[in-house]
Amino acid sequence: MSENHPHVLIFPYPAQGHMLPLLDFTHQLVSNGVAITILVTPKNLPILDPLLSRNPSIKTLVLPFPSHPSIPAGVENVKDLPANGFRSMMYNLGKLRDPILEWFRNHPSPPSAIISDMFWGLLTKSPPSSVFAGTYSPPPARWSYLLFIHFGVKCPKGKTPNDENEYFHFPNIPNSPKFPFWQLSPIYQSHVEGDPSSEFIRECYLANIASDGIDFNTFMELENVYLDHLMKDLGHNRVWSVGPVLPPGEDDVSGQSNRGGSSSVLASELLAWLDKCEDHSVVYICFGSQAVLTNKQMEELAIALDKSGVKFILSAKRATKGHASNDYGVIPSWFEEKVAGRGLVVRDWSPQVLILKHQAIGAFLTHCGWNSTLESLIAGVPMLTWPMGADQFANANLLVDEHEVAIRACEGAQTVPNSDELSKLLMEAVQGNKVEERRLRASEIRKVAINGIKEGGNSFKELAAFVKHLREEATKIQV
Repeated sequence: MSENHPHVLIFPYPAQGHMLPLLDFTHQLVSNGVAITILVTPKNLPILDPLLSRNPSIKTLVLPFPSHPSIPAGVENVKDLPANGFRSMMYNLGKLRDPILEWFRNHPSPPSAIISDMFWGLLTKSPPSSVFAGTYSPPPARWSYLLFIHFGVKCPKGKTPNDENEYFHFPNIPNSPKFPFWQLSPIYQSHVEGDPSSEFIRECYLANIASDGIDFNTFMELENVYLDHLMKDLGHNRVWSVGPVLPPGEDDVSGQSNRGGSSSVLASELLAWLDKCEDHSVVYICFGSQAVLTNKQMEELAIALDKSGVKFILSAKRATKGHASNDYGVIPSWFEEKVAGRGLVVRDWSPQVLILKHQAIGAFLTHCGWNSTLESLIAGVPMLTWPMGADQFANANLLVDEHEVAIRACEGAQTVPNSDELSKLLMEAVQGNKVEERRLRASEIRKVAINGIKEGGNSFKELAAFVKHLREEATKIQV
């Protein structure tokens, strides 16, 4: 591959919240003259269709999904995993190292670089050492710092075993965050020393630290203090903040409608309904691609929406194969008829980018996943936070306490909100002075984010610097 066209092998992780932002980043690389091959397992290949249709030059490396006794046959995506299947999934995917190495050996013109999702850190050791091996982190720099440094290197232990409310303090991270044990990543919570799956995951994070560079889907103005601190700890500046990485064709109604799956309502119908609503009068509610509310949570949310009288769009996921009982994802039978006219219920996938950008949206009740967070910020929409796991508690703190673009609504994957309190928050979200302050702050961050990805902006320059680095690395291999 020539100096102007480095060849990169991309390793996505088969969870929608990780895969889609890395594919969006892949589109950015292709647009900058980078040749791409994407590693994918057979059942996840359709997720690549939108990207491949826009970029027919992209190649795919399809490798069979390795078998594992704790993962049901045919399951290749995190959303369909049984409970507590995350560690098994990561450990299982590690079996792809040998097939990848074999592919490198036999390829007539192997890639000059690889970029792996942060959950596949060890796979960066598969190709020859001359190949640039980088990490792409869909979660923010603040959270990744916790995982890479504190889990990978230090792996702190609590003073009181089995105490879910014991606080873990991280004084060496800017702003000295602290979290109760139950809000830490499941990777912390489920780590067992000596267990092969646990140790594999820890080694992945150590590999991320040792990688040749890290790309973050964030921007300097949002996380500059954490990016600077991470570079100091890593001992180099090969850390690029290239976000917010937006989906290609973000204004394409048909393209965004099926971006992550099927929907019960057409995007055109949603937008037509929003067009009839006043500015900032609608609350959008969505909990991401994996979280499914329990029936009790859904009932209290439905009661709150009914009491509040606000206009809303509720994106409600159905229970998946990973939910063993019938206690998840059921909307109360009375709800839709009672709120008809002022609320819409969308089952499964919703075109979130298009919805958030509409001027009728006044607030976003969100689980605080990083993709949803960035999509809300780029739209200038203030948030009501209901974090449920992973990086979401840390993200909520960043949004509420540091940048003041959000208000706390609820916390926890099993916590059942009080419908009276939530109803009051929903009403204030479209008419209260407190939310107006958050909206103004969100509008300011929106301007910064948009300017950052324009030519001459910080994120634009970071992406250009990364592509330049890829070209330099490709040139070294050619020499």
